[in-house]
Amino acid sequence: MSENIPEITDPAELRDLLGAVMPRAVSKERVALHPRDREWIACTPFLVMCTSDADGNCDASPKGDPAGFVKVLDDTTIVIPERPGNRRADGYLNILANPHVGLLFMIPGRRETLRINGRARLIRDAPYFEDMTVRGHRPILAVEVSIEQIFFHCAKAFMRSHLWEPDHWPLDTLPSPARLIKEVQTNITETVEDLETYYSAANYERKLYNDSPT
Repeated sequence: MSENIPEITDPAELRDLLGAVMPRAVSKERVALHPRDREWIACTPFLVMCTSDADGNCDASPKGDPAGFVKVLDDTTIVIPERPGNRRADGYLNILANPHVGLLFMIPGRRETLRINGRARLIRDAPYFEDMTVRGHRPILAVEVSIEQIFFHCAKAFMRSHLWEPDHWPLDTLPSPARLIKEVQTNITETVEDLETYYSAANYERKLYNDSPT
């Protein structure tokens, strides 16, 4: 870290810098789902799940599926299905050590987000797995979250970033995923051509819900 740069270390100093919390921001927190929350979840095809281990090491993992993939069990419980991935299981290992999770629900084109914080547990199987079947494949496992805090977050970050506005999107000048991986993971032995095949949209599409070799 850089030396001799002013650092904020005290909550009072932070509050003095930011100012008082807006009254609506204080009162917007809830502990149970409102019907509008349920509607938002039903329209959500993508979320980010944030976790940390017992030592505070953090992870943020994207989760995506057809809109409504997160199942609402009741006013204080939701379930996120797991699909085939890279099998690192960073977030899931974190949950085993520290059950606290933060979820950010995003709907394309909407500049607000729904935020849910709670306690999670990993479920190996349950009757509701059948309801989360996609293309004939049941979830590998599921994250069941007991809600402790829920609220809508304002649009400012999306407005500043122009995230949903194609006219503001930067030109795609970065190398392909295969070339990026080849450059940053120096121990990779596959050729770029092999990696291009592996990371192709066609190969990913084939393995979205079943990554077995057959």
